[in-house]
Amino acid sequence: MIFDFEPGDKVYNPNNKEWGIGQVQSIIKQKVTVNFENVGKKVINAENIELKRINDQN
Repeated sequence: MIFDFEPGDKVYNPNNKEWGIGQVQSIIKQKVTVNFENVGKKVINAENIELKRINDQN
């Protein structure tokens, strides 16, 4: 599976919106490390947990 994320991307977890906005720190295989504003750093298995990218386009 190919993930459409890069380090620096802003994301959120639609099933845990209380985590707030996160920034992708690293991606190793299907493990995505994200630093969320409300819960800190999480290592997410992207095969099991959905992340949505936030578009920063003006």
